[in-house]
Amino acid sequence: MNALEPVETLLLRAALALPPRVQRVLAGRPVVVDGEPLAVDTQLMLRIQRLIREPAAESLPIPEGRRAIRRHTRLVAGRQPIGEVRDLRVAGLPARLYTPSLSRGPLLVFFHGGGFMYGDLESHDAACRFLAERSGVRVLAVDYRLGPEQPFPAAYDDALAAYRWVVEHADEVGADPTRLAVGGDSAGGNLAAVVAIEAAREGLPLALQLLVYPVTDAARETASSTSFQTGFYLTSAFMDLAHDSYVAGGDPRDPRISPAYADLPATLAPAYVVTAGFDPLRDEGEEYAALLEKAGAAVELRRFGDQIHGFFNMVGVGRSARAANAEIAAALRRHLA
Repeated sequence: MNALEPVETLLLRAALALPPRVQRVLAGRPVVVDGEPLAVDTQLMLRIQRLIREPAAESLPIPEGRRAIRRHTRLVAGRQPIGEVRDLRVAGLPARLYTPSLSRGPLLVFFHGGGFMYGDLESHDAACRFLAERSGVRVLAVDYRLGPEQPFPAAYDDALAAYRWVVEHADEVGADPTRLAVGGDSAGGNLAAVVAIEAAREGLPLALQLLVYPVTDAARETASSTSFQTGFYLTSAFMDLAHDSYVAGGDPRDPRISPAYADLPATLAPAYVVTAGFDPLRDEGEEYAALLEKAGAAVELRRFGDQIHGFFNMVGVGRSARAANAEIAAALRRHLA
């Protein structure tokens, strides 16, 4: 553990528990882009990150970057209650099943974010606990192989194998096979999207795809990817490293990498698509929601205009991100009720 980590945690929690007026003074002048104001607690968190000179994960060697991501998520995780947690193997992959105190039968197969090179069961443990307990939906988080050691199609193959396993072993994880969902954030949202496409093609049961600021198009730039290259946690340098680590020598327009180029089947599961206003991935996520709707899927798009990429993990500090995550959990409950 980093010796400064407890101090960083206490500083963040104390600062983000202050009244909004005080936070505004400490955060500085409001940041407004495309007419959207950045949440004051998020702005203050980013300022604290700069003051303590927390290194960006993408600036470190991959093994150190992975440790940095786990450290970053611990700083904002808090202690999240949950009914029960059980580690297991899913299609040979490490996985973790979160059963809420009041389980209602549905199950979400969850894939973590991290640019296909960072992230694991620990980095998203608090977020999965929060999502499961708040929604009443069991969450089965699945680890998958990461680049650059295991580039595409390793993560794709693992995600698809995991979902097929769940369909065949629903009783082993206490799931109602008619109320299965896939979901994930960022890179995990990408994997959830491609699994949903293949599930439709194979006729596998799927009730919902939960896509939180998903990666959907690795081949082109968007207005948001240009506007938010630095300063809002996810940077262009991070995305370039993720592309090199995962896509490697592959075709970025391969629909298994970029679902925006897929021939979308008409039987796609309904989608709840989440974007953040200050996120380089904002536009491609919203454009993919439009493609899903054009293909005939029922789509609910929710932009949290004052949030940054990564807010999904911020369940233990601040107000605005936690409220956004509570809304996502409520939507998951509503869609699978």
